[in-house]
Amino acid sequence: MKFSDRFKFSDWPNSQVPSVSAGVYAIWSGDELIYCGMSGREIEKNYHKKKYGLITRLNSHASGRLSGDQFCVYVANRLVIPSIKSSQLPQFASGELKLDSLTKAYIHENFEYQYLVVESSSEAFLAEKEARNGNLLGQKPKLNPL
Repeated sequence: MKFSDRFKFSDWPNSQVPSVSAGVYAIWSGDELIYCGMSGREIEKNYHKKKYGLITRLNSHASGRLSGDQFCVYVANRLVIPSIKSSQLPQFASGELKLDSLTKAYIHENFEYQYLVVESSSEAFLAEKEARNGNLLGQKPKLNPL
């Protein structure tokens, strides 16, 4: 199994990510593994779609939107919120500052990703488990270890 090179979220979108694929991905901050996930559930039934799997999942992570994205929720709760200054709180109250925006900025400034394309959703689930328990990449991810 060979992962892609690493790519910066600040350079998203990435034309090298297949439009329809199942796989596992790793998100890094330097040498620290931050998060591992999979995408492409039921890929076998979704090859007819224009975009499905890794590309849509990584796009969701790159967006910084917390709604429906567990990675963004983890980043917001564990990394962004603890760094918020009390002077910024009135900006949240007025709507001038949004947690989604801060989360997107944090992801784009601090993280890179790489991915591994596999043939089936069952392979993707297995590879994700091996990545999250530290066997695939030599360390467990900070935000979602097994």
